[in-house]
Amino acid sequence: MTRRNGIVIGYDGSNSPLRDLEWAAEEAELRRLPLMITHTWRWPYGEADGEARLHLSKAAEHVLLHGVKCAHAHRADIEVVTDLHEGSAAQRLVELSADAELLVVGSHDLGVAARLMTGSVAAFVAAHARSAVIVVRGADRMSLLSEPGPVVVGVKDTTGDAVLDFAFREAVLRRLPLRVVHAGHPRPLAWGIAMAPVPDLEDSARACRDRVEERLAPWRHRYAEVPVDICSATTAPREALLAASADAALVVAGRGRAASRTGHLGAITGSLVRHASCPVAVVPAQEDGSRTAPPAGEAKAP
Repeated sequence: MTRRNGIVIGYDGSNSPLRDLEWAAEEAELRRLPLMITHTWRWPYGEADGEARLHLSKAAEHVLLHGVKCAHAHRADIEVVTDLHEGSAAQRLVELSADAELLVVGSHDLGVAARLMTGSVAAFVAAHARSAVIVVRGADRMSLLSEPGPVVVGVKDTTGDAVLDFAFREAVLRRLPLRVVHAGHPRPLAWGIAMAPVPDLEDSARACRDRVEERLAPWRHRYAEVPVDICSATTAPREALLAASADAALVVAGRGRAASRTGHLGAITGSLVRHASCPVAVVPAQEDGSRTAPPAGEAKAP
């Protein structure tokens, strides 16, 4: 079921959010959904009279209208709706996520103060949003590249269905291959009582690949047009995914159900949000914790 708010992005009028806006507009066009641009403002000096607040509100409205103009300049045919809100940007984005298909936020290499502010918004939204969140990183080479890299997703035994479905769907929409990264440690093979266990690398790699193939089977059937490359790595998952992000168009990661309660992303997902070389999609776990494969006869993504 399509969410009413479509693709949601916060916009403050600075240069970096313009690049975020391009990504969000592209998502809206690919998914054939409206783009909601939200801009928040607040009076920073304590009490204020009505006229002063009105002037600040009008200025905020002009920023919002500039965002609409920029979105249409990048993708002329999309439907754009606006949301002007007084209060916290991060809280407003989380509120809107309850009825959104996708949120887009930025996390860029700015000055120290700006990086702390932007990063805190991105991390808060990624940890608390009800919808999937794309944190735009590496904006200089993201979707503007003539030959973007693959969509990358890390897969382990506990990877949720929502993560896999999002990764395959994004690959379909962007007509990109999917690179599946499985990282783990070799399973030891004991040769005898007197000998220390040594890793059987070939056996471990083969067993890991078989498990990944089995896990991916329903999605490969449903999204048969997506080329899939399974990449097994012996490094830690964090290092493997950060390395894979170097030439990726997007990295897709999961978010555990505890994140919205604790306010902290998992170690791997949190590291990707802070350090990945490309945009990162953070997909929340299903509310009921179920793992149901997509029906074999279900229609493919548009």
